[in-house]
Amino acid sequence: MPELPEVETTRLGLAPHLLNHCVERVIVRNGALRWPVPVDLAEHITGWTVDSIERRGKYLLIVFQHGCLMVHLGMSGSLRMVSAQVPVGKHDHVDIVLDNGLILRFNDPRRFGSILWVEGDPTLHPLLKDLGPEPLSDEFSGQYLHGRACKRSLPVKSLLMDSRMVVGVGNIYANEALFMSGVHPLRKAGRISAARYDKLAEAVKSVLASAIEQGGTTLRDFVGGDGKPGYFKQQLQVYGRAGRLCKRCGGVLKELRLNQRSTVYCPGCQH
Repeated sequence: MPELPEVETTRLGLAPHLLNHCVERVIVRNGALRWPVPVDLAEHITGWTVDSIERRGKYLLIVFQHGCLMVHLGMSGSLRMVSAQVPVGKHDHVDIVLDNGLILRFNDPRRFGSILWVEGDPTLHPLLKDLGPEPLSDEFSGQYLHGRACKRSLPVKSLLMDSRMVVGVGNIYANEALFMSGVHPLRKAGRISAARYDKLAEAVKSVLASAIEQGGTTLRDFVGGDGKPGYFKQQLQVYGRAGRLCKRCGGVLKELRLNQRSTVYCPGCQH
């Protein structure tokens, strides 16, 4: 699944081609996504100019003067800018044709993604209103995490991946941040000191910022907004490396399942 860095990489890649350009036509080939594509989508955006493209958690917001498209890439979705000469593929479900000759194309083999039309403040939409702070914002800190974790017995990794606590810290980056900060993924959230939460918050910010800078993690189903895969996977310290040697201490990395997700950690470095 594309995680926050992949979504942010998509936003950054699309922005130069979308901003201040007008929608000339909308083609919906298959509207049966996770939630149906609005049947009147073309009526909402044809003839309107894109004012901005923003991100909230893993949702992309393509903003017009009178509303916005709220896009989620689901498990396997991608948004790409293509020319009119690029052949339509089997899983190319929606095209938004712009006045600059380019097409914003939504591809999603598994169709777990979504394209919704929202009027008014999108942060009040049911899908966004309960989301926690952005991990790269000043609002997210060790002090914030320590306060939210007080007296809670769930594993710290589960806390970190709860979008009501903080948005966008998916499985890959939760593994990496916990390793970077030396925190065991199963440690009870309420039994971690404020000082260690400071390290964990900084690790989250560092690993996400690095991933965004390097273009997002290369995942099997993900292609960035410019058509190029990301390269952060080459830098992963623990995720996907179970049974291999820790790059820090030389010990063997272990794997466990937590909420049906793979969790890789170093018994020597994480306590």
